Amino acid sequence: MALHSMRKTRGCWRFIRAFHKGPEAAPGSQVAEHTQLSWVLTCMVRLPRLQHLHQWKTKTAGQRHEGTVGLLTYPVLQAADILLYRSTHVPVGEDQVQHMELVQDLARGFNKKYGEFFPVPKSILTSMKKVKSLRDPSAKMSKSDPDKLATVRITDSPEEIVQKFRKAMTDFTSAVTYDPARRPGVSNLVAIHSAVTGLPVEEVVRQSSGIDTARYKLLVADAVIEKFTPIKSELEKLKLDKDHLEKVLQVGSAKAKELAYPVWQEVKKLVGFL
Repeated sequence: MALHSMRKTRGCWRFIRAFHKGPEAAPGSQVAEHTQLSWVLTCMVRLPRLQHLHQWKTKTAGQRHEGTVGLLTYPVLQAADILLYRSTHVPVGEDQVQHMELVQDLARGFNKKYGEFFPVPKSILTSMKKVKSLRDPSAKMSKSDPDKLATVRITDSPEEIVQKFRKAMTDFTSAVTYDPARRPGVSNLVAIHSAVTGLPVEEVVRQSSGIDTARYKLLVADAVIEKFTPIKSELEKLKLDKDHLEKVLQVGSAKAKELAYPVWQEVKKLVGFL
């Protein structure tokens, strides 16, 4: 079993390395620049700064998460992803505002120590709203949630989507209304319904007048299935076209390498690695 796992791992690494080989490729892979810049930035940020981030505090509260070092430091890797390409503007949702503040602080800190090098990127706040967990409407819907019924995935089957909405947390009032403070569960369903249909919340509530929450859950499930079906179909089609996917990866890797490699070389000179 262990030997089989080792062979699979080696095969995966050969596959990954193949994507980054080419006559013009510089030493290392496109991923290397991200992780290496992330290490430099990690050396410039203090532990309490990362522990102050909302998502770290939320995911480690009440021992809901093990609190791994990777969870703690991934916002720094996110910063490396942004700064490595000298981004000037970054669209973010409300839940990423703190992470963008960290990116800006790291850029300013690097520039103060090594000279003006990184643009300090500006946040462009998007109108994207948080989707709440179906099982706990006080929390954000997350793909890492251990409760499999809490999160709806595009790859879910219609039966799985229906089951998840059937089990969605609501309350003991049967009417469909939108009141996030007092009825978070039902309001979350209304918000999801509004998002997948494109209708305003007020119109969704109006059209749902006279429907009890049990029936409404199935109505929302059907709307989500209808929205996801063509997307899921396209995903399945792409998964079958391995040659196309490999070409996309190769082209993307080459473009990323072209941008990332010279920036990382300059960083290495500035910090004294070269």
